[in-house]
Amino acid sequence: MPLKKLATDKAPSAIGPYSQAIVANGFLFTAGQIPLDPAAGKIVEGGIVEQTDRVMQNLQEVLRAAGASWSDVVKTTVYLHDLSHFPTVNEVYGKWLGDARPARSTVQVTALPRGALVEIDAIAVVSK
Repeated sequence: MPLKKLATDKAPSAIGPYSQAIVANGFLFTAGQIPLDPAAGKIVEGGIVEQTDRVMQNLQEVLRAAGASWSDVVKTTVYLHDLSHFPTVNEVYGKWLGDARPARSTVQVTALPRGALVEIDAIAVVSK
């Protein structure tokens, strides 16, 4: 089955040689989303709450472009620059997911692109 590249202008364009998402064998694999405003191409102002909110909004737009929603997500990975932000990120993340409860890994990393505090990627089931 061929791979299908997916892109939407409602989420940030790839800032390197990769795709926003790929659909393969009924699954959507998103690139990691950082808190870039898609219109401005810059990290949103504010702290971890604003950055997490933007990341979740970006991911939701990629999911929508694939005809998916949070209820279709089976796995996410959260990358945090500072693990002490975990409770705050968890709260914002939970509000976006509603009743969906995908499997999740959370790790602390030394640095993220463009100085972001958080990055999240997702794997979802899609029908396209």
